[in-house]
Amino acid sequence: SLENCNVSVTSFLVDKATNPSNRQEEWEYIIGFCDQINKELEGPQISVRLLAHKIQSPQDWESLQALTVLEACMKNCGRRFHNEVGKFRFLNELIKIVSPKYLGDRVSERVKTKVIELLYSWSVALPDEAKIIEAYQMLKKQGIVAEDPVVPVDKTLVPSPKPKNPVFDNEEKSKRLAELLKSKKPEDLQEANRIIKNMVKEDEALQQKVSHRVSTLEEVNNSVKLLNEMLSHFKRDESTQEDKELLKDLYNDCDKLRTAVFRLATETDDDDSALGDILHASDDLSRVINSYKKIVEGQSIMIDIPGSTASERMCFRRAWTSLNFYKEYIFGFETLVFAASDGRASLFGVFHSSALVGLTSGSCRRQFARFNTLKRRLDRRRE
Repeated sequence: SLENCNVSVTSFLVDKATNPSNRQEEWEYIIGFCDQINKELEGPQISVRLLAHKIQSPQDWESLQALTVLEACMKNCGRRFHNEVGKFRFLNELIKIVSPKYLGDRVSERVKTKVIELLYSWSVALPDEAKIIEAYQMLKKQGIVAEDPVVPVDKTLVPSPKPKNPVFDNEEKSKRLAELLKSKKPEDLQEANRIIKNMVKEDEALQQKVSHRVSTLEEVNNSVKLLNEMLSHFKRDESTQEDKELLKDLYNDCDKLRTAVFRLATETDDDDSALGDILHASDDLSRVINSYKKIVEGQSIMIDIPGSTASERMCFRRAWTSLNFYKEYIFGFETLVFAASDGRASLFGVFHSSALVGLTSGSCRRQFARFNTLKRRLDRRRE
């Protein structure tokens, strides 16, 4: 069954990552394990069951490796994994390791210290996970933890600080508003009232925009994972017509989401930190759509992202997102195939000189110009 297949892959990776015969931590398998968790709908539930068993191993090295894997998952697998670890079902398995009532007398100090350090860092870094905090405080009350360990709180688990509000943090407006509010003139107070109302409206519009972006990216993430999951088990000769229709529906959903992601990209400023998430979502959609075309329709497709610096890659991806959306309006648009060789980006493909015929979108023209600038830069590197 699908669940058994997922369990076997996840089990294989955790076995490799925690093998007692490993001479060092096998990060290839650790990261592979994290990736597998993120791919599966039941990934967190499956993985914590496997890890609980490994962590309680009588072999110190296997147990320590399992704790390293657990720590990596907390960093790389997001809130779904945090929620699963934050259940008493799993926390009790960790408590057994340090409690003398259970395994505490048979477990080495290295393993117990590592467990306590992890619980402490999570209790500080994840204030919303109340059961983790409760479990750690219980260990302190029982005298199992005499004092908090001296370890740096894991910055990757600390929730991001609340972003500044560009509407209410506008220094010029705030200064003007303060001056008006100090005045006793009725007209100044009326203007201050008008400014406040406008600022509230702008803030509401901004919050609505952010909410729409978050919900769109979440929808992309869920749709991509589901289609990838279906494609991983698709067999052209064995899949039923119902399976094929479901795949087609998922493909259509992802294809429609490309339009929404394109709009997000064009509406987002280059210096907005959210742009990276939007472009990442665009990449995910492109990959899964191409996988569908290759696996289900039998098309031959190879697309990758060129560029040697992060800023160039981001710029190119944004241009590509726009051009890909507008390709139906471009006369002579040919498929572009990107490949990387010897660490350098190479670009193969052509835009005909007549490519701009029929383009009416100023946004696309700007993206096309940006695309050509990058193309020339990459061509010079190839020379």
